[in-house]
Amino acid sequence: MPASLVAAPSPGIHRCSPWSSAPFAAAPTRLHRQTVRWKFCTRPNAQRPPLPAMSTAEGKPDAAAVEEMARDAAAWCAMHGLVVGDRADPRSGTVPGVGLVHAPISLLPSRLPESFWRQACELAPLFNELVDRVSLDGDFLQDSLSKTRQVDDFTSRLLDIHRKMMDANKEENIRLGLHRSDYMLDSETNSLLQIELNTISVSFPGLCSPVAELHRTLINQYGKLLCLDAKRVPGNEASRQFAKALAKAWDEFNVDSAVVMMIVQPEERNMYDQYWLVKYLRESHGVTTIRKTLSEVEAEGQVLPDGTLVVNDRKVAVVYFRAGYTPNDYPSEAEWSARLLMEQSSAVKCPSISYHLVGTKKIQQELAKPNVLERFLENKEEISKLRQCFAGLWSLDDEEVVKSAIENPDLFVLKPQREGGGNNIYGLDVREALIRLKKEGGDALSAYILMQRIFPKASLANLVRGGVCHEALTVSELGIYGAYLRNKDKVIINDKCGYLMRTKVSSSDEGGVAAGFAVLDSLYLTDK
Repeated sequence: MPASLVAAPSPGIHRCSPWSSAPFAAAPTRLHRQTVRWKFCTRPNAQRPPLPAMSTAEGKPDAAAVEEMARDAAAWCAMHGLVVGDRADPRSGTVPGVGLVHAPISLLPSRLPESFWRQACELAPLFNELVDRVSLDGDFLQDSLSKTRQVDDFTSRLLDIHRKMMDANKEENIRLGLHRSDYMLDSETNSLLQIELNTISVSFPGLCSPVAELHRTLINQYGKLLCLDAKRVPGNEASRQFAKALAKAWDEFNVDSAVVMMIVQPEERNMYDQYWLVKYLRESHGVTTIRKTLSEVEAEGQVLPDGTLVVNDRKVAVVYFRAGYTPNDYPSEAEWSARLLMEQSSAVKCPSISYHLVGTKKIQQELAKPNVLERFLENKEEISKLRQCFAGLWSLDDEEVVKSAIENPDLFVLKPQREGGGNNIYGLDVREALIRLKKEGGDALSAYILMQRIFPKASLANLVRGGVCHEALTVSELGIYGAYLRNKDKVIINDKCGYLMRTKVSSSDEGGVAAGFAVLDSLYLTDK
C-alpha cells in the first residue's frame, strides 16, 4: 500500500499502534509539542545543542545556502532515479519515462537515537514470524472479522476468498511476506511505539534506498557548514533485499521459465519505485518480471490442472502485489475473479490472502488483547519485546472507551478497515462520527477501531518538492522493512530489509508520500 504518515494536527501529532494491550488509563492526557532548531557550525569545535529524538538533523543556514543545497539535491535525484510521475502530466502514470519530477525529499536526514534504531530492527523478525503464525489460523481470522464483514463489503469479499481456500484445504507451502512495521517516538514516555504493520503492497523500498545516499552526498559536500558526519546515516538496501527475497521465492518454486508477476494499478505515478525491484531482479538474479493489472490477469490468466498459473502464455512463479489493497482496485467483478484465480493457483503469493488479512486493522486490534500473542508465540522474551512497543488500541465494543473518546476526541483516532491513507478520522470529527455510529446501532461500530494518539516531538526541517524548498515544523515516522520466506517447515529468510523514513508537516492529519502529504527522508543516528 502507499506509504502513509498519519499524525494529529498541531500542536499534538499522533499515530496509533494496532498491537496495543495497554490499558485505557495509559492513553496520553495532554497535547504536547517541542520544537528545535540547530545552528550551523561557525567554527570547527562548535557545540550543537541537543535535539529531541527523531528530529531534523539539519542546522539553520542562510537562504542562499539552502537554495544551493536544494538545487544540488534535485539534480542528484534526477541523475540517480529518485523520481516520480508528475501529476501535472496526464500520461505520467501510464507511460514510463514521461513527465518525471524528483521525489519529494527532506533536504537533510532526521535525527534518531541509535538505541531506538536497534530496537526497531530487532523487532522486524519477530513481527515477520507473528504474521506467519497468525496466517495459519484460519478460524481466528474468520472469527475475528465476522462482525466487520457485516458492515464492510471489501473485507467481506476478502474473507469469501479466504473461506474458499479453507474449504478447499488449500495449503501455501511456500510463503513469502514483504512487510513494513511503522513507528514513532512518543514524547510522553520517550519510547518507540508501533503504529501499524503493513502486509500488502508496502511501498518505497526502491526510492527510499537512494535517499540515504543523497543525504550522505550532501553532508560530505557541505560538511564544514553542517558539522554532520555522513557515517551516521545508515545505508539502506531495501530494494536489493526485497529483490533478493522475491528471487529466492522464485528459486524455491523451481521452474526456470517462470516469471515474477507484479500486480499494479492501471495508473501508477510511483512506478519507478517498483522498477528498481525489476532492475535488481533482472541484473542480480536473472529473473524476469512482468507487470499486470488485476483486469489483465482476469483476461489473460488461467490455472492449469496441476495448479500452475499462466498469464499471457507465461508461467508465473511469484505474484507480487503492489495493488489490491483498496476497494478502488476492484471496480468490477473481473478484478475479484483475478484475485480468486491467483489464490487458487500454486504460484507464491506475496502476500497470500491469509497474510493480507493479518494486516487488517481489526486483526491487529485483536492481537493487542491480553494473552492473544501467547496463542501464536512461545518465547516469553520475544512476546515481551513485542508488547513493549504496543500503544493503545481498542474495539468499539468497549463502551467505556467510546465514551472517553466522545468526551476527549483529541486523544484518539477513529480508523476504518482501510489501507492507503486518507481514511482516518481526527479531532472533533471523532466525536461526531461516534455519536452518529451509536445512533445507527447494529454492527456499524464494527467497521472501525479506536487508536490512542501518539505525541512525537516536532522539529524544523527543509522540505523539497517540485524544485521548491520550504522550512516547516515537521514530525517523522520510521518504517522497518522485513522479509519472511518459508518452504513448509524450513524458514529460508527472516530478517530486516532496510528502512523507510518519512517526514511531514506537523499540521497535517494525513501524510502519504504518494498522496502528496509527506516527503522521503533518511536517518541520522545519535548517541542519545
